[in-house]
Amino acid sequence: MLQYIETTGKNEEEAINAALRKLGLDRDEVSVEVLERAKSGFLGIGGSPAKVKVSYEVPDAPAPKAEEPKVEEPKAEAPKAEPVEAEAPAAPVSQPNESAPAGDRTEAITIFLTGLMAHMGVSASPRITMGEDGSYKVTLEGENLGALIGRRGETLDAIQQLTSYSVNRGQSKRVRIHVDAEGYRAKREESLERLARKVAGKVVKYRRNVTLEPMNAYERHVIHTALQDYPDVTTYSTGTEPNRRTIVAYSKGEHRN
Repeated sequence: MLQYIETTGKNEEEAINAALRKLGLDRDEVSVEVLERAKSGFLGIGGSPAKVKVSYEVPDAPAPKAEEPKVEEPKAEAPKAEPVEAEAPAAPVSQPNESAPAGDRTEAITIFLTGLMAHMGVSASPRITMGEDGSYKVTLEGENLGALIGRRGETLDAIQQLTSYSVNRGQSKRVRIHVDAEGYRAKREESLERLARKVAGKVVKYRRNVTLEPMNAYERHVIHTALQDYPDVTTYSTGTEPNRRTIVAYSKGEHRN
């Protein structure tokens, strides 16, 4: 179910950030519509703040199940119990992914990816490090791993999503997992950062917004980060997956720290 809130700020970026703080969401988890652009007024008098509409998805509540009428069955006469020797209680069976601490998922990631690589018939092993933000950086090591990357990283993204789903399933606290192979992510980031700066230059020069091609959440995040300090430019995402796009918008006179 789609819901939305409206927020204001000194400029579009501050209005968007105010909404994200209220919702506790990342920028790429929402759609943004600029309702009113900020106006500075004359000599600082008569200005007005920016106003945005931020939409976000909320899972639909499951429909309540209808209670079935209880049918009483005839009670069978219990047989007389024969004396038996008391047995020691059975040891409880531990369930995977039920109570594992959220602080370390390294073993779960290794087990899942090792099995997935074997199923795909690829000779690759995961090397895992922990990021400062608590995320897991996974590098798949091996030879000729192009098949694991796929066109524009689509296969790599799918592996990352499957790993995240498997490792976070049943956990009260989710962790972010980034999967890379043959340095693809770094190369793609450099390419996207060049694209972002090139587009931002055109936006400022012609004072017209530019809508980029559909990108996944990771790629949109790279664009947002690359232009977060670019003068006279703001960015936001719109649309739904898999056709969610980033818009590089002209924002005259707004310099963000």
